[in-house]
Amino acid sequence: MMDRRTFLSAAAAAKLTARRASANNRVELGVIGIRGQGRALARRFSAFADVNIRHLCDVDERVYHRAASDVEEVCGRRPPYTRDLRRLLDDAEVDAVVIATPDHWHAPATILACDAGKDVYVEKPASHNLREGRLMVEAARRNNRVVQLGIQSRSRPSSLEAIELIRSGRIGAVMMAKAWDVQLRDDIGHQEDSAPPPEVDFDTWTGPAEMLPFNENRFHYKWHWHWNYGTGDLGNDGVHQLDLARWALGAGTPVRISGMGRKVFFEDDQQTPDTMNVTFDYGDKVIQFEMRIWTPYGMNEQANGVAIYGSEGMIHIGRWPSRWGYRLYDRQGKLAEDTSLTSTDPGDAHQRNFIDCVKSRQKPNGEIEIGHRSSLLCHLGNIVARTGRNIEFDGAGERIAGDRQANAMLKRSYREHWSVPKGV
Repeated sequence: MMDRRTFLSAAAAAKLTARRASANNRVELGVIGIRGQGRALARRFSAFADVNIRHLCDVDERVYHRAASDVEEVCGRRPPYTRDLRRLLDDAEVDAVVIATPDHWHAPATILACDAGKDVYVEKPASHNLREGRLMVEAARRNNRVVQLGIQSRSRPSSLEAIELIRSGRIGAVMMAKAWDVQLRDDIGHQEDSAPPPEVDFDTWTGPAEMLPFNENRFHYKWHWHWNYGTGDLGNDGVHQLDLARWALGAGTPVRISGMGRKVFFEDDQQTPDTMNVTFDYGDKVIQFEMRIWTPYGMNEQANGVAIYGSEGMIHIGRWPSRWGYRLYDRQGKLAEDTSLTSTDPGDAHQRNFIDCVKSRQKPNGEIEIGHRSSLLCHLGNIVARTGRNIEFDGAGERIAGDRQANAMLKRSYREHWSVPKGV
């Protein structure tokens, strides 16, 4: 009988052989946004033998060297640099692009890429606002493009196993889920406006958003906490938990959204809430979302997690200190199964799924329609926070009924720029 170690070694060897065999059918990839997550994705995609990183693109020249060195270290090739994503999209040899820009560029870059005939792997949330998300779906459909959102749980083995347990009826009738994002974030303090660094094309970085003066507290990563560019931690990280909750419940779009969101702790330049408690009511099912990004102690031993409640038990899904997994509890609340100490995360499963779908033309695990439906929860929760009112949502028309101000927040105003999405 083959022991576990031998089995895993054989599986790894088979995987490597498959990758080498497919190298002749190589996907030419461009990466747009190469600081932070984009740099990590460039390194991860470059490890696939059937992928060539053809271009690295960023409006800040300072981030190129580290990202290019990472790729070169992994695959022995150093991709060239471009500041302008249009040059990358004009390259007929590019099959697909990875987009890891600030949120306000997700939809414009995705739509431009689809219209240029490229497949897209785009980071979450799908869009800066709800209307843009629908335009991304439409762009993918009219161009017959593969578009994957970076909601990695859709390809994570432990998540897939947990969803299968739920579907099998193991915890009975499922009607409610709770998602939480209670990781500790930083107080960003206060910064004065200043001139942008000479290496930064700040006009292109701003893109179609309102032009504001350059400020370090609205730039690298900290843009997440400003409405002009980001969607707060609800869109930054909460989308992962909300997507898992929606997936587990088999839910579409909510009919009522209620709750609150505001700054209660940080006294800094952040505009977006540091505390939220939002309920998404589907009529027959409910998702509750809780966010506290100023607490260091987590909840249920997790900084971010999801609990699915059924008539015969419950299941917690997420990441414990060092491992992804799930914990299954029976009707009496007794721990019945625990993979949080034994499960493994291959790390690259979601990216591998995208490349496989670029080749097969099948829909990926985090297909843009799925990603849009999960991202819209973030947009609706943020609207509740910003207006201070509960809202009713028409899922078919993707509009907010009876509240003109809230409904207007499903879109945004754009300055004149070559990247303004079609149809806004």
